[in-house]
Amino acid sequence: MSSTLFRTKRVEQSILDTEEPEHALKKSLSALDLTVFGVGVIIGTGIFVLTGTVAKNNAGPAVALAFVTAGVACALAALCYAEFASTVPVAGSAYTFSYASLGELPAWIIGWDLVLEFALGTAVVAVGWSGYIQSLMDNAGWEMPASLGSREGADVFGFDILAAALVLVLTGILVLGMKLSARITSLVVAIKVTVVLTVIIAGAFFIDGDNYDPFIPKAQEVDAGSSLQAPLIQLMFGWAPSNFGVMGIFTAASVVFFAFIGFDVVATAAEETKNPQRDMPRGILGSLLICTTLYVAVSIVVTGMQHYSRLSVDAPLADAFKATGHPWYAGFISFGAAVGLTTVCMILLLGQTRVFFAMSRDGLLPRFFSHVHPRFKTPHRPTILLGVIIAILAGFTPLTELAALVNIGTLFAFVVVAIGVIILRRTRPDLHRAFRTPWVPVIPILSVLASLWLMINLPAETWVRFGIWMVVGFFVYFLYGRSHSRLGQREETTVTDVEKGEPGNTA
Repeated sequence: MSSTLFRTKRVEQSILDTEEPEHALKKSLSALDLTVFGVGVIIGTGIFVLTGTVAKNNAGPAVALAFVTAGVACALAALCYAEFASTVPVAGSAYTFSYASLGELPAWIIGWDLVLEFALGTAVVAVGWSGYIQSLMDNAGWEMPASLGSREGADVFGFDILAAALVLVLTGILVLGMKLSARITSLVVAIKVTVVLTVIIAGAFFIDGDNYDPFIPKAQEVDAGSSLQAPLIQLMFGWAPSNFGVMGIFTAASVVFFAFIGFDVVATAAEETKNPQRDMPRGILGSLLICTTLYVAVSIVVTGMQHYSRLSVDAPLADAFKATGHPWYAGFISFGAAVGLTTVCMILLLGQTRVFFAMSRDGLLPRFFSHVHPRFKTPHRPTILLGVIIAILAGFTPLTELAALVNIGTLFAFVVVAIGVIILRRTRPDLHRAFRTPWVPVIPILSVLASLWLMINLPAETWVRFGIWMVVGFFVYFLYGRSHSRLGQREETTVTDVEKGEPGNTA
């Protein structure tokens, strides 16, 4: 039984499966498209909100160093993703990589986790987008009926029609084709980056050097609450985390890591890339580098404009400009945040449908969802199904409940992919690798340690939710996936042919 649970799918077979006409996605993306996708999904509410939160509560002006720390942790994982995406250019990202290196059950666990994470993430972003739009409408004198708007703090039962409509529109765009999606994303990302650059350039003129004193505030002991960090760190090293000081920077890094989630979604589009061996590493690493640079610059500017102790938690960038007597920029920033969230929502939805599609093509989910549209060559069936489900979820569920989504699934995927690089180097040294992660196994091991460190900082209830979802996934796999696996069926066919004395299918 253990041999079937950890059976691996050969890279060559994964690539062959992408060439079946009814299951083949259209190749239309370039390195620029991938970079735009990466920037589009990474730059979201994180840069507009988290900067103030971690500066005020954890790191002070040294929040810039927290962004660098989180960026380094992501870069370690990105190097591993780049090798896999260029070696196994197949939809599914961490799911596909795990199938090729660790085996079927670990691949299922990752895929099952990513489907949930991307689905709830899309709903969270859609509700957040609705809130920004309603705020802009209120400023213009237009008020949404309570039954059709955001339900945070509302006394009436309602349906967030804006959030649901956004998901449905983006679902239609994804069905019509990746190139159309890339063009729309490029336009929106251009607007979003313009807003961020405006914050950096305009804000630089309002910096007061005294606000950087002290750059790293004196450490303060804190109650770690339900975080797993304190007991584990005390057990291993004999000391507990604190806000501010050097440890405050690391604590802040675990928080701002949320702002980096998304670069791994680029890997889900490997199968739809014209030259994945060359372009996937460029798209993954390029988007991460651009966003890290922008994050650091924004954090330096905003903590220079206003003392970290007075920064707003809800809208630090906009309120910093208000504090300097320039409220016009606040509206401009809110507009940029609202526009920018559309690409975050679309690319998360894109990533989820590609993982779902890859799992169904392997038989672990119903094969009905593995057929592509005859004209647009997109996985229209899972896109429509998941789009409708997420639209309903976003319409009915309050943001406070949706916000239970955390990055534990992404960090877990980082760990698995890093380990997979080491294993595949040993089991398949013959594979052509257009991009090779440097200093293996050092870089993958550092990636694992960095991801585990950030996971330790997550609340205990996050681990409980993660465990419950994994238990449900095990039941689905053993009741359906394991018996319908195409890899398992191929193995059974091979064994039968050998018993009959026939050559069999060794693929």
